Amino acid sequence: MILLKSKTYKELEIGDQGQFSKTVTERDIALFGETSGDVNPVHFDEAYAAKTIFRGRIAHGLWSASLISTCIGTVMPGPGSIYLEQTLVFKLPARLGDTLTAVVTIEQKIDAKKLLILNCVVTNQNNEVVVSGEAKVIPPRKSAELNAPALPAITVDGLN
Repeated sequence: MILLKSKTYKELEIGDQGQFSKTVTERDIALFGETSGDVNPVHFDEAYAAKTIFRGRIAHGLWSASLISTCIGTVMPGPGSIYLEQTLVFKLPARLGDTLTAVVTIEQKIDAKKLLILNCVVTNQNNEVVVSGEAKVIPPRKSAELNAPALPAITVDGLN
């Protein structure tokens, strides 16, 4: 079981960081395409993608950016956070096999609203920036420790 911990506004300081990493798999691309409806061939068709500026298949940009959301909701501030706003700049594509790491850093605390401004950066295994931006988040009102919920088994035809 994975233990998720959350921190309140009072427990957090400017400069605090959270981090989450994941490697892009064929399954991730297939599931993201299925759930989002984004079946752009640049994500699924190598022959098509080879003729684009990317010169090969890439992961969905919002899949890469979703790692920021994962970091906020499961690492820092953690479960119970309210994700209000996000700006994004897409710098590089992510490809199958890339390991992406999202790092969120508290840049500012707004006491009147108990609001955090987070600097958000997603890098690949070569420490190149894939996505960057800024998020506004309200951390949970209470600290908590809880087990991550078990997800149902999902199979994708032809993939393990």
